Amino acid sequence: MSDSGDSDIAWTFYKDRPEWSDITPVPEDDGPTPVVVIAHSEKFEDVYNYFRAVLQKNEISERALHLTKDAVELNPANYTVWQYRRDLLKELGADLRSELDYVESVIKQSPKNYQVWHHRRVLVEWLQDSSLELELTGDALLQDPKNYHAWQHRQWAMKTFGLFENEMDFVDNLITDDVRNNSAWNQRYFVMNNHLGWSDLNVQKEICYTLEKIKFVKNNESAWNYLRGVLLHDKRGLGGNAVVLSCCEELYKNRCRSPYLMGFIIDICDEAIKKGETNSIYCADRAIELCQALATKYDKIRSKYWNYLSENFKKAKYIENGSANNIHV
Repeated sequence: MSDSGDSDIAWTFYKDRPEWSDITPVPEDDGPTPVVVIAHSEKFEDVYNYFRAVLQKNEISERALHLTKDAVELNPANYTVWQYRRDLLKELGADLRSELDYVESVIKQSPKNYQVWHHRRVLVEWLQDSSLELELTGDALLQDPKNYHAWQHRQWAMKTFGLFENEMDFVDNLITDDVRNNSAWNQRYFVMNNHLGWSDLNVQKEICYTLEKIKFVKNNESAWNYLRGVLLHDKRGLGGNAVVLSCCEELYKNRCRSPYLMGFIIDICDEAIKKGETNSIYCADRAIELCQALATKYDKIRSKYWNYLSENFKKAKYIENGSANNIHV
């Protein structure tokens, strides 16, 4: 969707169309000393010269509406074109259902274009009809499961119109297809947060679901991050859930050295230290040992970070020992 329209065999320039003879085209003004002059095609200049002219006049007409379609085809990211098109649609009382079909075709050609998705949202708001949005975004996500604009539009439609009913199945299918799909994990959290809620039962269900996915692919940052998010809603904290602790220790005992597992255990140690609940398993010594292993062997790329944490734990241990000595005295 760019200047490729030059190859259109039947294209007639606006300057050669009798029905546009009453309009004086307005050329682009790059100023007296433009730093870089963009080399637009003749078709692009022709369309946008006439677009600027009707925009200046604020012409409300069917021909102006058609002109915006040609302008969009040449540059679908032009905010002004879309805004003017919306003004025309409203003033002309145009068929918004037909416009939905049109913008769907543009989305298929330009699926990562913010302006197109915004136009779609406005139409849905005007119509107060979201019946096509899950299918549309679902199709876009089949093409690219990490299309931010499609996810954003889907979440907006779900929240605005209460379209949560089958979303967990949709998300589960995406995670089954690609357990590392961070966008799908994020959507799962969105559904829990905005619809299902964080009852103790739901928290335990999500913990079990996530641990199964972690056992399947242990070095998956998305699942570990989701587990942390779920445990924010467990009043017992990171280290208070026996199922989580058991799984982590089992993985570690079976020689799993995923940086995400080790980092998680370090955070459990940190939580225990801050709560003053240290024991032989979750304490400063273990945190220091894990930090050093990560810095020197398992996550060298972030060695500075792990060394920094290690020093902090050494300080915590020093303070802890000092307090213990004072109590002893």
